[in-house]
Amino acid sequence: MIDLKTATWLIVASLHLAIIIRAILLDGRDSNARAAWLLLLIALPVIGVILYLLFGEPWISNGFKARERRILEELRPFASRPDQHMEPAGLIANAFRTFEAASRWPVSIGNLGRIAPDSNTAIAMLVADIDAAQHSVHLSFYIWLSDNNGTKVIEAVCRAARRGVTCRIAADAIGSRALIRSVHWIAMCEAGARLCSLLKAPLGLGFLVGHRTDLRNHRKIAVIDGRIAYGGSQNCADPAFLVKHRFAPWIDILIRFEGPVARQADIIFASAWTHETGEDLRFVMAVDPPRPSDDGFAAIAAGTGPLSPRGTMTDMFVSIIAAAQTSMTITTPYFAPDPPLIGALVAAARRGVEVQIIFPRRNDSRIVGAISRAYYPILARAGVRIFEYGGGLLHAKTIVVDDLLALIGSSNMDRRSLDLNFENNILFESQLLAAQLHDLQRRWLRDAVEIDRREATSRPIPRRLFDNLLSIIGAVF
Repeated sequence: MIDLKTATWLIVASLHLAIIIRAILLDGRDSNARAAWLLLLIALPVIGVILYLLFGEPWISNGFKARERRILEELRPFASRPDQHMEPAGLIANAFRTFEAASRWPVSIGNLGRIAPDSNTAIAMLVADIDAAQHSVHLSFYIWLSDNNGTKVIEAVCRAARRGVTCRIAADAIGSRALIRSVHWIAMCEAGARLCSLLKAPLGLGFLVGHRTDLRNHRKIAVIDGRIAYGGSQNCADPAFLVKHRFAPWIDILIRFEGPVARQADIIFASAWTHETGEDLRFVMAVDPPRPSDDGFAAIAAGTGPLSPRGTMTDMFVSIIAAAQTSMTITTPYFAPDPPLIGALVAAARRGVEVQIIFPRRNDSRIVGAISRAYYPILARAGVRIFEYGGGLLHAKTIVVDDLLALIGSSNMDRRSLDLNFENNILFESQLLAAQLHDLQRRWLRDAVEIDRREATSRPIPRRLFDNLLSIIGAVF
């Protein structure tokens, strides 16, 4: 007869073996992540099993998936009209087609854009547009603080709501939890704004709401009257970013777009809003989309997340990198690439493209900062020029290719943005706007130090051991 101790051991061992088999059999996972999980499960059996059950798979209930897909299918027909999109052509066609495949709507034409020179100006521009709003204000932020800039937007929302503008305000339940629990949230509600806390997980019990507890809406979207849209990396906060003030100032970017691309951004907002609140926004999207400008440019907004086919965000990054012919400058604060992404960067440098990547010198995530440094030797040997920005935490996520094609948005080049977070990005083709964005990147370069090949490839052995070990573990998440 088996005693209690032996029975317990057999149950634990069986669970451990079952989790290992599950980690090996799971479809869609890249081999690096599979190997990392296998190593963790073998090396740390109990801890590894717990971590796998919590974070091993981007699990989402079938009900959550079905509801989100149904909403997107209902909203997609309103993305554009036949006279407002273009057929991609030339060297950048594949990049646009990849974004079309991800969003399942066409590239729009006739858009206009204006880059905010700094974070405070960006908030001032947004507040002015909210104050001028006549019909609707749609805002969604991952982090919204009740600091100077955050309060300015809150007050503008209250003013708009009181004069009868429909204000739909969404904030991530974790990233903006302090605001959601504050008097400012109540003030917007009392003014008449409709509020939504995104991806709530009561007491961390994700199974109660049908998704992983750490599933986050990382998007930054603002759409005014359905015709003006803001896209970029900036949260609704001061550059001082009080929750992580040691790394301040936080350097971000917002671009103000006008034109049909605003409708696409609005649909990305509406899909999350309808999923969380149940409010059907098809009647809002049924009005004619913004008219294209005769002197505007091509652009497409795309939302990605854990419901996208695995590798979608990587495909989008790779398609832009593959379009580069002469030059490419990238800024990203968090760099933990998967094999196709690092391979595309290396290939671009090897074929003669001048590739520059700007990272923050001091990263608020020590782990991701160490993982980034682990890739310096690979990049440097291929000819990529690596820079570290010292004027604060460079949080902007930007790519400029050949001073023509550019990407801005919320996605980092790390595993969370590639596979797990809900993200939004805008790809556009404009010599003028791309050159202006490149000028901003050059301004950041003036406050950056180049890491030469010798420095990148000659790290002390303990440092290499630590960074490279973290790069293996990074594939786990």
